[in-house]
Amino acid sequence: MTNQLGEFLRAHRARLTPQEAGFAGVGARRVAGLRREEVAVLAGVSADYYARLEQGRERTPSAQVVEAICRALRLEADAREHLFRLARLAPGVDHTGESIAPELLQTMAAFADAAAYVTNPAFRVLVANPAAAQLITPLQGVEENVLAALFLDPFAAEFYGNWDEVVRASVSALRLSAGFTPPHPEVTSLVTRLYGDSPLFRSLWDDQSVAGLTVTRKTIRHPEAGLLELSFQTFDVRSTPGQQLTVATAACGSPSAAVLASWV
Repeated sequence: MTNQLGEFLRAHRARLTPQEAGFAGVGARRVAGLRREEVAVLAGVSADYYARLEQGRERTPSAQVVEAICRALRLEADAREHLFRLARLAPGVDHTGESIAPELLQTMAAFADAAAYVTNPAFRVLVANPAAAQLITPLQGVEENVLAALFLDPFAAEFYGNWDEVVRASVSALRLSAGFTPPHPEVTSLVTRLYGDSPLFRSLWDDQSVAGLTVTRKTIRHPEAGLLELSFQTFDVRSTPGQQLTVATAACGSPSAAVLASWV
């Protein structure tokens, strides 16, 4: 049995320096970041109990304990949410349906001069408006899943001018999806495949960073439209947990905006 909770705690404990945590005057250390005992002190739990959490011998911490550990490790909002999911303290999610609500399709239609698309928890595109279809199609020649293409299709590094930023943000967002209970089978399959086939994905996944996609900027070298400068904003679809609506826009009056308008 994997110990996702322990792996997550160890990685984030290693990121926090003693000075940041308020432990002044520490000497030489054999481990990066905080010791287990120091996290236990900050969280107000026994060192033995915290050790059992990291080792996977304790898998059912209370919400109060998880909240205290979040504060001790200074986790941001998405990382806090992920830790609660790993501790099985978040509501379960029904992954059985991938239908798109009519209201969501109506919302997509309102973005007349933007590329809009909806993805499932594994970031596979479920529906896209005409502009989004034009934007995404070049990446779907080898891989149906755009996130898989980032790591397995060499063209992706040419397609994205800021490919390094895009891959890091994508892995961080995929980890947030991986915390759903029960796990989404497509997410599990995608992570297993990429972890085995891509050394870069493996290193980024082992880093344990987690953050949902919010606003990102991408430079795209489109094979037909040329250079595009776009802002991507992603929204959770509350009626269907795990689905996300992404809208790509360009600065008003820019050449990139003209390309998006021509694709509608």
